[in-house]
Amino acid sequence: MREYELEVLEQYHIDVESTRKIRGAFFCDTDQGTMALREVHISEQRALYLYLLCSQLESSGYANVDTIMPTAEGKFLSTSREGKRYVLKKWYSGNECDVKNERDILLAVRNLANLHLLMKWRESCSLKDEAPIVAPQGVNLSDIFVRHNQELTKVRRFIRSQPVKLEFEALFLQHYEEMYAQAQQAERDLERSSYEELYQSAIQNQTLVHGDYNYHNILLMRNELATTNFDRAKVDIQVSDLTYFIRKVMEKQHWKPELGKKMLTAYMQVRPLSEKEKEYICIRLSYPEKFWKTVNSYYLSNKSWVSVKMVEKLQQTIAETAEKRCFLGNIGTFLL
Repeated sequence: MREYELEVLEQYHIDVESTRKIRGAFFCDTDQGTMALREVHISEQRALYLYLLCSQLESSGYANVDTIMPTAEGKFLSTSREGKRYVLKKWYSGNECDVKNERDILLAVRNLANLHLLMKWRESCSLKDEAPIVAPQGVNLSDIFVRHNQELTKVRRFIRSQPVKLEFEALFLQHYEEMYAQAQQAERDLERSSYEELYQSAIQNQTLVHGDYNYHNILLMRNELATTNFDRAKVDIQVSDLTYFIRKVMEKQHWKPELGKKMLTAYMQVRPLSEKEKEYICIRLSYPEKFWKTVNSYYLSNKSWVSVKMVEKLQQTIAETAEKRCFLGNIGTFLL
């Protein structure tokens, strides 16, 4: 650890026994357990919000979260002499959720359902003598679908205008109509659905989502499980976390319908789903998210040279289309 980072740790009421660097953070063995020191680009207000959220979960009985530790001065960000900002968080020794292991996957799904039962923002959440903190609000999915579809058409116009079509561009044009039809259908289905009621209910009830619930942020220990990195937590429809986790797992598992059913069953055993939430899950998963993401990444990159990896990603998402269609048919029958 560099000298100025050691100086950052001196801002806390802890005794550091040893440190080690792992994936963008310094893990610290201290007299209060394992901690993680990480450079961040957030405000003190945002750090306070994250502290209050994790503290609220701890007080509700969910102990294993990466709560930010306050400095000796009661602040939630520490600053190095170079002006860099850091947070010190509680951390846990465990393995990331293995998306090839069904047991890990189902444990993570049940964990998410338990989290959702507890994740409701309380307007009274604040520190002594501080004004109540307002939780950030998620963007309306209708607006997201409209914007993504507009971006797809913009990329098509750009590619068609190019005199030379390389492998990525030719592959995109070959499959654009099919993928765009899926995107448009998802937009229409969402407009006809009960989504707006769910969204307004989430705002009214201040239900929170993790915002980035993937296998990297789930640590499995011997007899427990920890959830980390709540940085994108916000007020939104909670099953958006579930659809995101299902999509990330299914992309690794070739969209196996039986595994999808087991995941949904595991969630519903802890937190039952309403008919509106089931409808939302089907619509959200039907959107060609990976196709849009790959195409958008291409458009924002240096388009004079497209990496082999980007071409492979586009090939993969197109190849998955039939598997995903079968999955959605099975899941739709199972849920609705």
